[in-house]
Amino acid sequence: MMRLLNKKTNLEKEIGRTTKIFGENYDIKIIYKKIENPELNLNGKNIEINLPFKYKRNSNIDILKLALEKMYDEIARIEIENVMEETRIKLKGIAPENYIIKRIPNKLAKTLKDKTIVINPEIVRYNKDILRYVVLYEFCHLKYRTNSKKFWDMIEKYMPSYEEYEYVTEVA
Repeated sequence: MMRLLNKKTNLEKEIGRTTKIFGENYDIKIIYKKIENPELNLNGKNIEINLPFKYKRNSNIDILKLALEKMYDEIARIEIENVMEETRIKLKGIAPENYIIKRIPNKLAKTLKDKTIVINPEIVRYNKDILRYVVLYEFCHLKYRTNSKKFWDMIEKYMPSYEEYEYVTEVA
């Protein structure tokens, strides 16, 4: 027996009823089931968060936030690797020493002095072109440490429409 919550609970009010993946809205559905541990499933445009019945009377906001963070981490791991490889091929000879997927306060990405690129997994909330722009931006910082004319010329060479994404540099 599974029960889908039809009315908006305090829990749903706190985490919201929707979230974004690559700029598209996904509805969050909280379902109580006879299971041992919380589960998260992506089903079409729904994110189904399955919770054990024993959690029904508790405030589960932390568990739900953690489930959504893990989902973003997993999507980011796959998609960032793809965009990193795509950018490496485009920019022949320019590549970071390493890259890390890690939450960064108020930023989507940054390049460290050791030429490691750090990318915030929250980037998967935004349109995929923003991910491409941010990765390109950080790759260009591997060659040019400052935002000089050559830096912007390099970005424009590989992404002529970069100005559409230029101001999306902070997490909303």
